[in-house]
Amino acid sequence: MPRTPITELTDGLAVSQSFRTADKQLRVNRQGGKYILLKLADRSGTLVAMLWNADERVFDSFDRGDYVHCEGRTQVHNGALQIILTSIERMDPSEIDTADFDRFDADQADQLDKRLREIFGQLKNVHLRRLADVYLADEVFMTDLRCAAAAVTNHHAYPGGLLRHTIDLMELCLLISPQYPQLDGELLVFGAFLHDLGKTLELSSRGEISYTDRGQLVGHIVIGIQMLGEKITACEKNHGESFPEGLRRQLEHLIVSHHGQLEFGSPKLPVTLEAVALHHIDNLDAKLSSYTTVIESDVAADGNWTNYTPSIGRKLWKKRD
Repeated sequence: MPRTPITELTDGLAVSQSFRTADKQLRVNRQGGKYILLKLADRSGTLVAMLWNADERVFDSFDRGDYVHCEGRTQVHNGALQIILTSIERMDPSEIDTADFDRFDADQADQLDKRLREIFGQLKNVHLRRLADVYLADEVFMTDLRCAAAAVTNHHAYPGGLLRHTIDLMELCLLISPQYPQLDGELLVFGAFLHDLGKTLELSSRGEISYTDRGQLVGHIVIGIQMLGEKITACEKNHGESFPEGLRRQLEHLIVSHHGQLEFGSPKLPVTLEAVALHHIDNLDAKLSSYTTVIESDVAADGNWTNYTPSIGRKLWKKRD
């Protein structure tokens, strides 16, 4: 049966259609009754749902990542759309159209992959170009990069989002570098490529996006440094000469400092011009992406403003003349 994408659902609609279960929790209310709190997903996005008066039998009848048929009604609560369910039932994958749920855009990934190779082909620094070739020649890595998300929530949180974010940063670096001749433009561009590559192994984009064990234990910054070391070793083996130590340290610094502040997860503050520039370019792209998501998913009755969003501490203007 035709289904309505999550982003097109509105307040007060009767719902009877398929979703994918992104998360589920069995909770107890103040009166001691049990209910199920869910995050439901499709290709367009996610939303919260609740099934009151539930029990372990219903909770155990489906798992995270399963397709489920839900019946209920939408309502706005604290400025966000949700579904109050009356029933939920696991579906066989053969009953659904995967195109309704697959957020990976293969055509876009092909275009971004092509652009990445074009940018690398323009590098004049022979050591950076050789290092780029090692990354591009790693088929497993490139497959992971094409499909990886940049986050579980917030910015570019969808399969393929990491490559989109990476290319957007590299393009911004190419635009900004000529305005600041004191910057090493090629080093900055390569830092934009490297900065989040550890997320290919920190996050799993198969099914619902989640952290891997390695991601939880180590994190993408450390993983990115480890990957860089492996690729430099391969580069040295391929060409029979040492990679410049100073260049290696510059690249490592771009990775470890790109969050910009210690409290935001950077082991080091940016201390090179390229690292300062990368941090602010990365922050710009991430903020614009996450704020755009807030605007597009908002269900506030006021057409000019979003609801107040605690994570960013403000409402956003969303009117388009």
